[in-house]
Amino acid sequence: MAWLFLIVAGVIEIGWAISLKYTEGFTRFWPSVGMLAAAIASFFFLSTALKSIPVGTAYMVFTGIGAAGTVLFGIFFLGESKDILRLAFITLIIIGTIGLKFAGK
Repeated sequence: MAWLFLIVAGVIEIGWAISLKYTEGFTRFWPSVGMLAAAIASFFFLSTALKSIPVGTAYMVFTGIGAAGTVLFGIFFLGESKDILRLAFITLIIIGTIGLKFAGK
């Protein structure tokens, strides 16, 4: 169950990271409220996962999901660069994140 909480935390992190763009420096009220709510939810799920997953592994998976997901969202929905090197490095983040799941304790 801890891994499910960790994945949920990472997915929600994608949401709050993207929503930061729409807060316009926290000058827009509702996007700011949404971003803060998503951040709180994300950290709640991360902290719940940390009860049984080592902190280093959990944080790497959490940030890996967030970073890769945010970049992919930017590529597919915000028209950001699809440069082959950019995609290659995102692939490395994903491979490293998955690898930690299977690494020894």
